[in-house]
Amino acid sequence: MLKKILLGAAVVILALCGVIAMQPSTYSVQRTATFKASPDITFALVNDFHRWGEWSPWDKMDPNQKTTFEGAATGVGAKYGWSGNDQVGEGRMTIEESKVNEFVRIKLEFIRPFESTSPTTFTFAPAAEGVSVTWKMDGTNNFMGKAFSLFVNMDVMVGKDFDNGLAAMGKIAEAETKKRAEAEAEKLAAEKAAAAATAAAPIEGQPAPAGGQTVAAPTP
Repeated sequence: MLKKILLGAAVVILALCGVIAMQPSTYSVQRTATFKASPDITFALVNDFHRWGEWSPWDKMDPNQKTTFEGAATGVGAKYGWSGNDQVGEGRMTIEESKVNEFVRIKLEFIRPFESTSPTTFTFAPAAEGVSVTWKMDGTNNFMGKAFSLFVNMDVMVGKDFDNGLAAMGKIAEAETKKRAEAEAEKLAAEKAAAAATAAAPIEGQPAPAGGQTVAAPTP
């Protein structure tokens, strides 16, 4: 009887291994959002790891996680590491390529709960409303990854985080773009007022407006 049970268990395990082996060896998750924001403001939120805490969906999962910054301050060579609870795990990111207002390519490495490397790219494109941002992550599935995919849909799970992150990024970018526009409008209004005041001021040797007295030029 025991021999039959063991044989049956072995058959089930082999069948399960076969099903796992047949799962896709790669995966890709991509989301796009459009903001009423300036491309350079939006780009800066991604190109500077110090600003990821403002919009990253994973930072909110564990406010107490430990983070480290190394390498360049921004752009190529910038590195960011994190270690937190079971939801965020542990890993690091390195910016490998960056082109202003166009794209940021990142090497994303997970250490815990399982090791994997996922090339990640942010692409910025002009849009009628402002800027369109595409967040894409690719990866490969080892045997454990394939087994994990039997129970969890990566596109649904990670895609939800991407949607939340882009939504938060958009709010910040739009607020900063609006603030910049208001500051520029105030500056322009001040310049116009100063120009108008200069134009209305009397010129030496010319009659003053509204019947004023002539302003005499100084005697040499």
